[in-house]
Amino acid sequence: MLQGATLAQAGIDAAAIKPAEVEVERARDLAVEALAVDYEGREHLPSPETLAALADGKEVRVTTPVRADGFDPLGDRDLAESLPESVRRVLVAGHPAYLTDAERERAVAPRLREAAARARDPWVGTEGIERIALAVGGTQFELLGPGTDRRLRALRQAGYEGEVALYAPTVLTDEEDAVLDALGAYAARRGPVRSALPDGAPTDATAGGRAREVLSQAVRDYGLVGGVETVADRVDELRDAGADRIVGYPARGLDPFL
Repeated sequence: MLQGATLAQAGIDAAAIKPAEVEVERARDLAVEALAVDYEGREHLPSPETLAALADGKEVRVTTPVRADGFDPLGDRDLAESLPESVRRVLVAGHPAYLTDAERERAVAPRLREAAARARDPWVGTEGIERIALAVGGTQFELLGPGTDRRLRALRQAGYEGEVALYAPTVLTDEEDAVLDALGAYAARRGPVRSALPDGAPTDATAGGRAREVLSQAVRDYGLVGGVETVADRVDELRDAGADRIVGYPARGLDPFL
């Protein structure tokens, strides 16, 4: 029997897995319908055999940066072609941290269009390329942020009828120090938060004063935080605003859910 029922109880139907942090094979025991395996560099990409095993019983998607060698539909696409037939894709421009200088210079729009034409039922990551992603189509894959509810409602009111999946770092606890240790640094990387923080302030549970106040709000703006009922209520709000799928990233690792 699966033990990670708290994810499902909180309304989360998919889990984001970072292969540089956890053994992805363990994610088979999470009580969610789907898994999204993040791209953290070629060296951390799970083998086709591992991905195929994960896809035996769950929907599995792999983030594939269209500017990166191996996933470039207009160039080297050997990694894309090695993905098992049972594994679907999340198409993204690619985080600069995982790209070479040459890869960063590649045009996104034509590669995203070509990759979407080759992929089966793709999700399209919107971070930094919202208009291009909408033009390409597919399920729009957004990051949770302070304006998410407003943007989703505006999108639906404008007549958008496609699917929207929402990525949200998740910490199912009310213990503030644990929340800040798990999500403080993530939230602090966001521009508005970085600007609001005092210079040199810590971004974990050791933060105090103004820094702690800013971080405590920010982790709730950019993540799903609190007990199961609190998070479930927040998920309901996001679904009411227009989100179809909630993809939770277990920010404290898989152990709390296994």
